[in-house]
Amino acid sequence: MNPSGPTQPSDEHDPSRHNLDPHLDRYAARTAGMTASEIRALFAVASRPEVVSLAGGMPNLTALPLESLAAQMSDLIREEGLTGLQYGSAQGVPALREQICEIMALEGISAHPDDVVVTVGSQMGLDMVTRLFCDPGDVVLAEGPSYVGAIGSFTAYQAEIEHVAMDDDGLVPEHLREALARTEREGKRVKFLYTIPNFHNPAGVTLAVNRRSEILEICRQHGVLVIEDNPYGLLDFNGNIYPALRASDPDNVVYLGSFSKTFASGLRVGWVLAPHAVREKLVLASESATLCPPTLNQLVVSRYLSSHDWMGQIKTFRENYRERRDAILGALEQHMPPGCSWTHPSGGFYVWLTVPEGVDAKAMLPRAVTARVAYASGTGFYANAGGSSQMRLSYCYPTPERLREGVRRLAGVLESEIELVHTFGTVHARTSSGPDTPSPDTA
Repeated sequence: MNPSGPTQPSDEHDPSRHNLDPHLDRYAARTAGMTASEIRALFAVASRPEVVSLAGGMPNLTALPLESLAAQMSDLIREEGLTGLQYGSAQGVPALREQICEIMALEGISAHPDDVVVTVGSQMGLDMVTRLFCDPGDVVLAEGPSYVGAIGSFTAYQAEIEHVAMDDDGLVPEHLREALARTEREGKRVKFLYTIPNFHNPAGVTLAVNRRSEILEICRQHGVLVIEDNPYGLLDFNGNIYPALRASDPDNVVYLGSFSKTFASGLRVGWVLAPHAVREKLVLASESATLCPPTLNQLVVSRYLSSHDWMGQIKTFRENYRERRDAILGALEQHMPPGCSWTHPSGGFYVWLTVPEGVDAKAMLPRAVTARVAYASGTGFYANAGGSSQMRLSYCYPTPERLREGVRRLAGVLESEIELVHTFGTVHARTSSGPDTPSPDTA
């Protein structure tokens, strides 16, 4: 007889698990870290018109010239339909790759079209780079917090993620040195540093120009590759364009770009610029993943770039997003209770809000949705247990009026939560079993 009571069956031998998924024992070990977002069901509610969603990072496309685009697409099908509707190259349409090089030249990058690989969104590029470089147990360094889609890719390939702290000027070089020294002492192999230098997702901060060369030098000294993810680089509200990391170190930086934030996210056209030897591997990886990216979508983007004032369109986007940024920052200043702090982005889509100690942003989310406002909990942007006192607020999609109302509602929920914490203490949400799978809600 067991004095401590009857032995409980382990989950491993629980027959009910197999009733839920009869293929459970067939999955590869790497699927263990692939988990659906615990808040995804709440976003179905958050999409209702009465709920102000500050959660999704969806671009606001209302400023696009739809009539002009419709005419261009009609002409494209009539003139190049047999090409656009056919299989294409795994590397991408040559004309578009040339145009991509012209765009990157604005950031000081000198590149040849042969070293550009067009992808189905930059998420595909990130996944391919991780697949090429990471074996199970390898270490990836990433800012803390970091893009949820990156965390999902790294975890899917069984890489270990080490977060490097940021401040208002982006990634802190001294923290990067400490992280590299610590992993080397532990005998771990760091494959690359993943960084979003401009208008960070989710933190909203930008890497200071005077830190960029230092970070590159640190990575060179330790033999660590740099993955530069830059979907927001042209969306500075003052029209500034920051020098790309790739511009200073073409041999040790893989650059990820996208048209999702500066044209149309639904076309799913991104790219990777890599050193020549890496480019060859990326083309092979692309062939095995998709055979080829959609030719028609690439031709749409190429024609748009050649026949439309796309820089003028980006200026319009910047003005729209700046108006929304100003609205949300003003509302935060007006309504947020004492003890809250937030970043002040100079471009991009996001504000990173830190709430008073004891408030659990993840546990509070259902109550916020009940109050008809939604946000992205900070826990989804860390590979470890971080982010419980933080949240990402996206200002890119709602109107300024809706943003101000959403912040007002959120402040009311926070005030009630702070009062509960003062009365009863902290109540933590259930710990997640892994990083959230990326979705348009957290992109």
